Amino acid sequence: MNVYILRHGLAVEPGTAGYAKDSERPLLPRGERKIRKIAQAMQALELNLDLILSSPYLRARQTAEIVAKIYGSRRNIELSEALTPGGNPRQLLESLARLKPEPRDVLLVGHEPYLSELISLLVSGETGLSIVMKKGGLCKMTADPLEYGRCASLDWLLTPKQMLRMA
Repeated sequence: MNVYILRHGLAVEPGTAGYAKDSERPLLPRGERKIRKIAQAMQALELNLDLILSSPYLRARQTAEIVAKIYGSRRNIELSEALTPGGNPRQLLESLARLKPEPRDVLLVGHEPYLSELISLLVSGETGLSIVMKKGGLCKMTADPLEYGRCASLDWLLTPKQMLRMA
């Protein structure tokens, strides 16, 4: 399975008036523009996406919707509480393992530090590797089978700046 991990785009800062809950913070207009270009770069890389799984938090959901729109499909987005900042990676991986037919290419959209810890877990078996996912950063891992613990190889980790240069 190819697992792509995308951190949400630039969003309204925590504590901004009018956004009492962290889960309600939207993407900034400039964040939306950057994610559109990043999604175009994903297409230029010829990435296939069988499934887009996103945190239900607004900024992550908006990021997933922009990618799906660029890819021409909104129906492939599913939301998972396991991708929220306090989410459970074991629950996430078990839910992916239960999918039938098993998707070949999955995009996970979420938040830091959860995503870096997930990458670390899948590559090393522990969550302590020092990995930085910038907003709009994209990672590709390969796993067969995808399971909790060390099961994946890190193929690449691209910064948003690198992605924007490819668009």
